[in-house]
Amino acid sequence: MTLYSLTECLKRLRLSGILESYEVRLSQARENALSHNEWLELLLQDEIQRRDNTAFIERIKKAKFEQEKTLESFEMARYPLKVQHLIRDLAGGQYLQENKGLLIVGPTGTGKSHLAQALGHQACRRGKRVRFIRAAQLFRDMHASRADHSWERALKRFVTPDLLIIDDFGLTALTFTQAEDLYEIIAQRHLHSILIFTSNRKIEAWIELFPDAAMGNAALDRLVSQSHAIVLEGDSYRRHGAAKISSLRREENSMTVIP
Repeated sequence: MTLYSLTECLKRLRLSGILESYEVRLSQARENALSHNEWLELLLQDEIQRRDNTAFIERIKKAKFEQEKTLESFEMARYPLKVQHLIRDLAGGQYLQENKGLLIVGPTGTGKSHLAQALGHQACRRGKRVRFIRAAQLFRDMHASRADHSWERALKRFVTPDLLIIDDFGLTALTFTQAEDLYEIIAQRHLHSILIFTSNRKIEAWIELFPDAAMGNAALDRLVSQSHAIVLEGDSYRRHGAAKISSLRREENSMTVIP
């Protein structure tokens, strides 16, 4: 019979991460007179936590967020109480369990992308597979996939995540091919997975983006029937930030330097 060291055993069982907390937990067991079962439970809980953290980091990486935005950094007080209550409800994750999408609309700079990415980050914490992409990039990817005959694989990348976030939708009208690709994504994700759209156009104006009214109606019917709508209004984050920086600079320039 071959005998293995503790390190070798853990490696063969793919539990080598336990070694990171082994000595600490061993000391803790001795100091607190823990039973073998209690000590083993602590080691296994450490390993579960490590694996959960590793999986979370991997989900964040695959989500391809443009920035690390969280609900904790979202300036909730800028919005009316009704909107604040809705966002707090969404933060609870009920919409994920119900497979309800979100249509986030409002003027440029009112926090749509921030909110979408923050909710995506929250979904990653809850173990969901998330993908974030700007609408223009999505259509470029789908167009390129037609050229190299990888359309089915490209479509799968946008259909398989539990949550797909399409940012900045509706900046330009859709070509027939773009409308066709978008309809296919919506149709295949309908009822079994979640979509978040952000747009500076009112939802009722989205139909005008489709070159074919029948396809547009079919796509929007699926979206609206399975989604919450959030309207964000107010001053632009970016203009507010720029004004703040400008004000600080004026204050600095007006300060008297005492030698």
